[in-house]
Amino acid sequence: MKKREVTDKIEITFLVGIFMLSVMALTPNIEAQEITHKFKNPSFSGQGTGAHYLTIENQEFSRKKAIEEALESARKAAERAEDNTTLAKFIRNLESRIYAQMAKQLVESMFSNDNPVRFGSFVLEGSTVTYEVITNADGTEFIRMTIIDENGTSTIIEIPIGSGYFGGDVDGDGTTDGG
Repeated sequence: MKKREVTDKIEITFLVGIFMLSVMALTPNIEAQEITHKFKNPSFSGQGTGAHYLTIENQEFSRKKAIEEALESARKAAERAEDNTTLAKFIRNLESRIYAQMAKQLVESMFSNDNPVRFGSFVLEGSTVTYEVITNADGTEFIRMTIIDENGTSTIIEIPIGSGYFGGDVDGDGTTDGG
C-alpha cells in the first residue's frame, strides 16, 4: 500500500504543478505603478480649461437669455390682458366715436354752404390742427389743413372743394357712371 500512496502523491503533486504552470502561463505580467491623483475638473487640472470656461459662459448666457425672454413674454401677456379688459374696450370705442363725431362736425363746418368757416384751429392730444380755405387765382378753392405734433413735425393736407364726387363721376346729364 505504501507504494500506491507514494504514487498517488506524486500524481497529485504533478497535476498541481501542471495546473500552477498553466495558470502562470495564462496570466499576464503584473507590474505595480505609482498611484497618482488626477482631477477630472479642468478648473483644477488645467487640461481643457478654455473650453470648460467657454461652456460655462455659454450656459450662463443661455440661462440669462431664457429668463429675459420669459420676463418679456410675461410683460407682453400682461399688456394684452390689460388691453382686452371690458373697460379698455369701452374706452377705445368711446374715443373712436368721439373722434368720429368731432371729425363730422369739423367737415360740416368747413363744407357748409350756409355759413362756411374760412379758417380755424384746435388742439387734439398735444397736436395743433389748423385749417384754412384758400382761393386760387383761377377761382377754385381748397382747404389747407396743417397738423403740427408735439415734436414740431408738421403734416399738410390739401383738400379740393367742389372738384370731386365720392360716389363716382357725375356726367353732364347728372347721372353717375359708377367709377
